[in-house]
Amino acid sequence: MSDTPGYLAHGGILPTATAPNPTVAQLRAATSSYLGNQQYGYSVNWNFGIQHVFRNDYTLEVRYLGNHGVHLLYQEQLNRNAIVTATHNLPTYLQLPSQAVIDSLPLTLAGLTAEKNSAVGNPFLPYGFSSTITAYLPRGNSKYNGLAVELTKRFSAHLLFKGAYTWSHLLDDSSAEVNSTALTPRRPQDFNNIRSEWASSLLDRRHRFTYTWLYEAPWFQKDGNWFKRNLVGNLQFAGTYTFEAPEYATPQSATDSNLNGDTAGDRVIINTSGTPGVSSDVKALKNSNGDTVAYLANNPNAQFIRAMPGAFATSGRNILRTEPINNFDFNIVKSFAVRERGKLELRADFFNGFNHPQYTPGRVNNVTFLNRSGVTNYLTPGNPVFGQYDQVYSSNPRNIQMAAKITF
Repeated sequence: MSDTPGYLAHGGILPTATAPNPTVAQLRAATSSYLGNQQYGYSVNWNFGIQHVFRNDYTLEVRYLGNHGVHLLYQEQLNRNAIVTATHNLPTYLQLPSQAVIDSLPLTLAGLTAEKNSAVGNPFLPYGFSSTITAYLPRGNSKYNGLAVELTKRFSAHLLFKGAYTWSHLLDDSSAEVNSTALTPRRPQDFNNIRSEWASSLLDRRHRFTYTWLYEAPWFQKDGNWFKRNLVGNLQFAGTYTFEAPEYATPQSATDSNLNGDTAGDRVIINTSGTPGVSSDVKALKNSNGDTVAYLANNPNAQFIRAMPGAFATSGRNILRTEPINNFDFNIVKSFAVRERGKLELRADFFNGFNHPQYTPGRVNNVTFLNRSGVTNYLTPGNPVFGQYDQVYSSNPRNIQMAAKITF
């Protein structure tokens, strides 16, 4: 909503976007968004768990958790049809065909582009809606199933720990409805085929294991000698180990390959006989009239091939593996008695304590926001850094934090 005078009088369109006294045709041409009838998104949850205490200090819990999200917000463009289909496209070759074969191809890029700019590509065009109309509709869905196992030892004999393992699978067709992630596009590849978006979610982590411990050293704890107790004893060790399966990203051609007027969701071509992880750009093939009618992969042995305008992308969503988290954080606390009631505490925290390089899309031990919006070069085949995460992500190097506290 805007507080600009005349906003609602102009049909909810900013007056600056139209003429002072707009006609119906001008208002239609200026329309760029639509808010349909909304339904509240909701989730259905179910779970089942068993808990058992044994040997007094240990608790074992096994749980199954399920979740089904319904009417999730889904971003689409209402007046954009994909011109390119499995039977209506410019072929992409792995080997150079003869000029006679090239000349025999029936479709040209110019012809497909003309379809895109007509009522075939924009069915609202005959009614005066020439701008792209973006809508947020409650069409998204998600499903989660997870098995969680947790073992806890309460603090006794100077030690406590908790270990937890989760196997889970989260699928959805709309992980994000705004431009908040580069790894999974916010819009579908084909606005009229939401079913093809159903895949493992941006948020899916198939395996996750964590182990947290705290050990309070008993050395000279009750010794009457101040020096032994404070110089050798009064030590505490704690830490957390985390392993998390990698996030999967969507390879993207970064061009409007299906000619629906949108580049956000266009994927790539998969060469099933190609070398895993290898990518390739393409070059245009022209007929004798100079028209682009096909493409040729620069590297015929590549698994991921860029789909250029008019080519039919065959890859799925979220199929490119990133790197897992394999991280140790730990700390050491040393305490000294100061007179009768006082205490001096020295503390050292080691984040990624073994300085293990982890080129992950996000953080390894916190949820601080990390902006990668709009960055797709390492997801586009043919780019030198395609899939080279050590070239685009931080290694999350060791970070040491020191602290001192005195109390009386």
